[in-house]
Order: sequence, then C-alpha cells, then structure tokens
Amino acid sequence: MQRPSTRLMASVAIVAALALGGCSTRNQSPLDATGSINSAAGPRTEAEWRQEMEAYAPRYRANPRDPQVAMRYAQALRAIGQRAQAAAVLEQAAIANPNNSAVLGAYGRALADNGNHKQALDVLNRAHTPDQPDWRILSVQGAVLDQMGRHPEAQRHYASALRIVPDEPSVLSNLGLSYALSKNLPKAESTLRQAAARPGADEKVRQNLALVIGLQGRFQEAETIARGDLSPDEAAANVAYLRQMLSQQKDWSKRNRGSPLSPSTGS
Repeated sequence: MQRPSTRLMASVAIVAALALGGCSTRNQSPLDATGSINSAAGPRTEAEWRQEMEAYAPRYRANPRDPQVAMRYAQALRAIGQRAQAAAVLEQAAIANPNNSAVLGAYGRALADNGNHKQALDVLNRAHTPDQPDWRILSVQGAVLDQMGRHPEAQRHYASALRIVPDEPSVLSNLGLSYALSKNLPKAESTLRQAAARPGADEKVRQNLALVIGLQGRFQEAETIARGDLSPDEAAANVAYLRQMLSQQKDWSKRNRGSPLSPSTGS
C-alpha cells in the first residue's frame, strides 16, 4: 500500500494521540495544521523552497537586520526542515526590530516549532496589543496553547480572532482541531464543516475535516472527502494509516484497562 500523504500524517499523529489519549506529541508541532503566519500563497515543492533559500541567503548575510529578507529567508529554511536555523534568523531579526509585529509573530511561531512553547507565548504576546489585535497572531497563540494542552485558553484565543474575522476558515479549522484535542469530536466536526463551507477554505481545512470524521470511525466518508484533494491512492493510504492508529489506541486501552488515558508528559 502507498504511504499516507504527509499532508495528513501530521494532523493524524497530533489529534489521534491527544484526542484519544495516547503517546506524547511534545516534539511535534501542530502549527502546520492549525495555524500559520506569513504563509506563502499556494503549495511549493521542496526544490522551489531550496531555490528561495539560496536566493535569500546572500541578501540576509548582507543585511540581517532587514525584516522582510529575514522573514522570507527563515520561511524557506523552515520549509526545508531547518527549523532551528530559521528560529535563529528570526531571533536576530526580532532583536534588531523589537517593535515589528510581523517579525515577532514569525519568531513566536518558529519558537513553537522547536518546542519552546512558553517563550513562544511570551514573544507572541508582544506581537500585538489589546487595542490593535492581530487575528493571525491570536490564532497562532491558540495553536501554541493547544500544543501545551491548554485547550480552553486556546479556544478563547480563536474566539477573539473570530470576532475580528468572522467565519475565517483557517481560524475555524484551528478551533475545530482544538475541540478534537478536547475529545469533543462532534463539535470538532461541526466546526470543521463550517470552515470547509467558507470561501477560501483550503486543502488543510478539508483534510482536517476528513481526519475528524475518520476519528469517529466513519472511514468511507473520510476517504470520500480526502479524495477531493488527494489521489485515490493517497486518500486510501491516509484512511488506512488512521485505522491503524485507532487500532493501536484500542489495543493500548485494553492492555491498560483501569488506568485513565491521558497524554504522556514524557518525550
């Protein structure tokens, strides 16, 4: 069988493990699935991101204080997996531009990517003020709080973002995944359906909806939704991967019957 698409595996690993009470996800970042700042328009290949990284590297070395260059360079580094280096680039940019909310937002996300959740929240809190809130940063703050297991707080941040941009599909998608992490799968599904129905909803939103439907055991329906963006083989592989994870969760539960299920705090 074909390997499941990486476009869904990250969401499956995060939500299946946490929503159903399995292994730790401390070293995984849900931000790809649940929020972004300064994301590029449209998907790119790794080769394209490497080209961008190589194009911006000399510009960054010539002027590391330039916020736009630093953010573009860091974005390309992150896209090819060099997340620690991306955080280092944005740290220097944040030091040079301490009042630039876009730089602080990108730096906060980079810190969260690397598991530095508390520091990420500190930086994100400086990225906007109550009188000038930024819905994108509120959404990423929610994603970081979800990663820390602080789901009610995360959901309040998403609600604040939605007061600024009602029915924004990316925020609704974050909120839906947060409900899944809170083990409220019916509410997660209804929220993600609302997100998927909005103009501008992208593939991530629809794949998150497929995931939450699959987590409820409706695998055929999940595969049908997944086929809207993936090839039939990819969609089938994703559902098979999800079935396997759920089966492992059930086996783990039987072996540990009598013990409450909760996310592990170990690495």
